[in-house]
Amino acid sequence: MNKIALCIAFTLISIIGLGQKTQKEQLDSLFTSLFEQKMFNGNVLIANKGKVIFEKSFGWANEATKQSINSSTVFELASVSKQFTAMAIVLLEKQNKLKYTDKISRYIPELAFYGNITIQNLLHHTSGLPDYMELFEEKWDKTKFAVNQDIVNELAKYQPKLHFLPGEKYEYSNTGYALLGLIIEKVSKKSFGQFLSEHIFTPLKMKNTLVYRRRFAPKTIKNYAHGYIIDSLGNKILPDSFGKEYYTYYLDGIVGDGMVNSTVRDLLKWDRALYSNKLVNDKDRKIIFSKGKTNDGKTVDYGLGWAVLENKKYGTIVNHSGGWAGYITFIERHLDNDKTIILLQNNITENTSLPIEEVYKILYNE
Repeated sequence: MNKIALCIAFTLISIIGLGQKTQKEQLDSLFTSLFEQKMFNGNVLIANKGKVIFEKSFGWANEATKQSINSSTVFELASVSKQFTAMAIVLLEKQNKLKYTDKISRYIPELAFYGNITIQNLLHHTSGLPDYMELFEEKWDKTKFAVNQDIVNELAKYQPKLHFLPGEKYEYSNTGYALLGLIIEKVSKKSFGQFLSEHIFTPLKMKNTLVYRRRFAPKTIKNYAHGYIIDSLGNKILPDSFGKEYYTYYLDGIVGDGMVNSTVRDLLKWDRALYSNKLVNDKDRKIIFSKGKTNDGKTVDYGLGWAVLENKKYGTIVNHSGGWAGYITFIERHLDNDKTIILLQNNITENTSLPIEEVYKILYNE
């Protein structure tokens, strides 16, 4: 058992040993202990049927100014952003502006040489597309910001081979969701951020949620959580310290696979909306939370922007994690039991933890 697992196990045993605590008290003990062990720094919100049963903030949003994290602190969501990209595609499909079965070459003709990749392949991570981050690490002029069209241009220029034929198997792909971001812009004739704001964030009154690229398009955001990493000496530093040739700088213009920023409270609004018809109907929800399939009919544990898991004890679970320099994020929804777990962190250390199994034990009184 590794060091992190031992610490969490000891924490949980301590909690159980204290007798008949409420769920709130048990969760408080768990996360307070993790914070004290420098294994959690950020916001946690846990809800049952939409009612918050535990919410607490830990640590600094800004180490320099000693601004504390609170319930309104805005975090970079990293790959948790993908569920909003997928929802935008669903909304455009509902508007009859595209089809899931459309070839991406219809919208991005420069990539026609990749063959029959469809929007559905991008959504389910079955496209076989190579990783744009690896391509840019090798080929890109790192003194310049890259935007989504640059991904297309670089793929067309160097034509790296597909990892497999479209639909043949599953492989998580940031490239696919970045291309979805570009398709959203081409079809809607609006920026990615504008479309999400008008069609998702504003209707759901997610007032503290936005597409934000801090280096590419800097502006002041009240209560913003800066993301910190640990240097070789054990000090908390901003990734900016590594200079413009670090990926967090030159890839800061890319949207679709990341770059949505939000709060735990806004994400709870998002969670509740997904149980209602505010954005989509039952048919759409079934598509979003159904597993994708490969060409041979095998299922993949990913729907539209969500991992989809069947658990014998807890029923259908959909979730997504996110990781970017300085940020670790997580949202999970238990569809059969209507439980919600939201964790947003702005520190990455070797001990940073997502104590999901421990939260399960408390939520289900195990």
